Amino acid sequence: MSEDLHGNVPDSFPVTLLIIDMINDLEFPEGEAFLEPATRAAEKIAALKQKARNLNIPVIYANDNFGRWRSDFTEVVEHCLNDGVRGQPLAELLRPDSDDYFVLKPKHSAFYATTLETLLEYLKAKRLIITGLSADVCVLFSASDAYMREFELYIPSDCVASGSAEHTQETLEYVERVLSADTTPSDQLDLGELCRSRE
Repeated sequence: MSEDLHGNVPDSFPVTLLIIDMINDLEFPEGEAFLEPATRAAEKIAALKQKARNLNIPVIYANDNFGRWRSDFTEVVEHCLNDGVRGQPLAELLRPDSDDYFVLKPKHSAFYATTLETLLEYLKAKRLIITGLSADVCVLFSASDAYMREFELYIPSDCVASGSAEHTQETLEYVERVLSADTTPSDQLDLGELCRSRE
């Protein structure tokens, strides 16, 4: 495999932060139930992202593409920031930086029909910190696909949310038991240790 991706050398790093569906308008029937837990998670993810950036850990946004397949991620961000949608607080907390990566996904898993796997190969990632919405659907499906690809999984319990606390807790217990995921809360996660390459 070439060391560069069409002439652009990515940020090779053993750990990557993945933020799933947090740039989200929440304009769906169950969106009201998501707002409070998603906002709490967004605050924790924002703090975790800042710590990650301080350590040069790459950040990838994996997001649904709202509406027709004519928009791009910038348009999705602008929609969530400027159109008076329910999910505006999430976008304000987690507005992407210019050097963040992103993939738009057509289905639940961040891996399905996206460039994520190729990007992670070039980043030389071994460990994924998975955060976002919803714990019991898109986070779970993405984590399952990552597990099958033999990534070490970290899913901080305070950085995921769903429509109910029960669904979130059930999912966290499942990923611990079945996917060997570490669900240590974000403020207790030692990013420095995760950055040290282990054989």
